[in-house]
Amino acid sequence: MCRTATRRPPRHLRALDTKPARSVVLWLDKADAYLRAADTAGLTRQFAIDVAPLASEPPDEILGRAEALLAWRPPVRLAARAPRLAWIQSLTGGIDQWLVPDYPEGATLTCARGSHRLSMPEHILAALFLVTKSLAPIVLDQRERRWTRRVNPTLAGRTLGILGLGAIGAELARKAAALEMRVIGTKRDGAAVPHVQRVYRPAETDAVLGEADYVVLLLPSTPETRGLIHARSLMRMKRTAYLFNFGRGDLVVEGDLAAAVRTGVIAGAVLDVFVKEPLPAESPLWTTEGVTIFPHVGGLHPDRDDTVAALWVDNLRRFADGQPLREVVDRSRGY
Repeated sequence: MCRTATRRPPRHLRALDTKPARSVVLWLDKADAYLRAADTAGLTRQFAIDVAPLASEPPDEILGRAEALLAWRPPVRLAARAPRLAWIQSLTGGIDQWLVPDYPEGATLTCARGSHRLSMPEHILAALFLVTKSLAPIVLDQRERRWTRRVNPTLAGRTLGILGLGAIGAELARKAAALEMRVIGTKRDGAAVPHVQRVYRPAETDAVLGEADYVVLLLPSTPETRGLIHARSLMRMKRTAYLFNFGRGDLVVEGDLAAAVRTGVIAGAVLDVFVKEPLPAESPLWTTEGVTIFPHVGGLHPDRDDTVAALWVDNLRRFADGQPLREVVDRSRGY
């Protein structure tokens, strides 16, 4: 059975005769993939699913009875308004928005870790080709009907440094190795990763910065990683190196990066995430030659809702059965 704060549920869900005793809230605008997944799995017989649009806060009435919540961010005063909440599923892999004091005590937090495993590496590869193959100038040349032949370097033989060898980093390493790139990177436990020539621990980040021709940031936002890339760390990179940030915006001190590219400390950067989004018009990153702005699209793809819905409904089934949930977040670590 499904209820919605603003509209009637689909007919096939309204047709159910029984009224489930357990309640789940979906706080998002496009819920069809999630309702369809829950119905296909037979879970709408066990849970009443309330849908609330993002334009306003979920009503106190539905939060008050909710045992589980699916959302991008926490509603205000969540702990006080949702006393029965036992599980929260974040719609994103990044969870820094959930690291708030008003978090319901005892509620398990899970994230959409892995939902970007294919789309993110492809966007990073696109960024690599963008900076190595002069793609932007080629497109601009066509606009001016200008025939300019350029000699571009190969990615083969170059070193890719990945700071954060999680699911996305491991997939990027596999694809980069197929391009005959040498891959190095960091991982908290230092354990070996397929297709990565050498894995460093976070304390050895400087070694990766110094060796890599391209440095990719795929780290979460934590007290240890915020501001990781600043004026001094940029000085450790090669003058010919590029920085790619597809992790979290606050990993980079943006003013230091703009200055480093402008003065030739590094060759350039491609950025998909920022401290403030949308990126403010007055940010120097917009106008720094050598910096390319992606509008936070690295993880987007047409089937993303279906991918996240599959994870969520698997967790909903586990939640119903009292089984361990997937992709549980350690809030003390920030991921």
